Amino acid sequence: MSKYVKMKSVACYLPGEPIRFDNINNYLGDFPLSDKLDLWTKRVQPIMEEILGFKYCYYAFDNKTRTFTDDNLTMAVKASRIALERANMKASDIDLIIYGGACSNQMPPLSTRIQEELGIECCGELYIHSNCTSVYKAIEVADMMLKQGEYKNALVVTSNTASSGFIPEFYNQKKMTKDDIFLRWYLCDGAGAMILTGCDEKKEGFFLDNTYMESAGGNKKAAMYNSYKYRWNNPKDDFAEGLHHIRQIYISDMKEFVLDSNGKTTFYNGVRRMLEKKQLNLKKIKYFVVNMPSKFVREYIIDECVELGIPKDKFFSAIENVGYAGPPAALISIDNLLSNTKFEDGDVIYSFVMEVSKFLQAGFTLEYVK
Repeated sequence: MSKYVKMKSVACYLPGEPIRFDNINNYLGDFPLSDKLDLWTKRVQPIMEEILGFKYCYYAFDNKTRTFTDDNLTMAVKASRIALERANMKASDIDLIIYGGACSNQMPPLSTRIQEELGIECCGELYIHSNCTSVYKAIEVADMMLKQGEYKNALVVTSNTASSGFIPEFYNQKKMTKDDIFLRWYLCDGAGAMILTGCDEKKEGFFLDNTYMESAGGNKKAAMYNSYKYRWNNPKDDFAEGLHHIRQIYISDMKEFVLDSNGKTTFYNGVRRMLEKKQLNLKKIKYFVVNMPSKFVREYIIDECVELGIPKDKFFSAIENVGYAGPPAALISIDNLLSNTKFEDGDVIYSFVMEVSKFLQAGFTLEYVK
């Protein structure tokens, strides 16, 4: 049994060169079979730039050769190796790997492929598929398993090659709608890794204090989805019907999805529930990492959360400079924050996310101890 869980390191990997937001359409490619949609993307992109507030994003995709330079496996391994080096640990020191990411059809699971690439002969492993909350849940499961004493050192790792679903070659362009391409401005590529270890005393470093998760969409329609069947299906039929297209409703229509019966956002209500359940001391929060891809949504949420007692100057996001990589965004922001900030004894980082496919939410806190 371990009393505490210490964060030994955190790292991220961003593929390729930074791409300016106003170059996204040119970089990913036009839609030659649909002139109407192609014109729509060119007209809407400046509007989305203002709404989302990104300056740059990253893609594991070379638009000159139309090939991918990385995928979910290679990026996860690269982030893991950086985290191991920062923790001054060998891969063989890891006895638990938990991968949290978006959907995957591969067999064997990606967690075991990461294990293989790192050269770890035997370890515990889990794969958690839960979109943007997946890495939060991976952290929560690692926290529980380390405190139980079953494992000593856990590698939590996440990656996302979102661009593979946004290039023109991915789509059945005859079946395309505006909903199908709306996400190409929201998501980009990247990976993150965090190494956690069980210990018996709090000393010199960041410690995982609270974890939380909930599914708040039991009575809500999905706002982001594909139409795959819940079984294996003929890939030709999937393509012919456009079932593989990743769809999201327009941001202008999102209000009816994200507002709860009390008039507050689902995000706000989730934060309130976590604060109450975990009895968090708001005075110790140095930074509140709001892990949401839209600047417009973040500003709306920040104004709400001020009512909970979290001052505006506590909010942080690295998304403006690197884009939103989905599940890895949480660790990318933490890595960025730790690289550019000094912390005092007792300072707390609070991170929280809401994902909109079925309004899954999760959070965690890290406390710095001298």
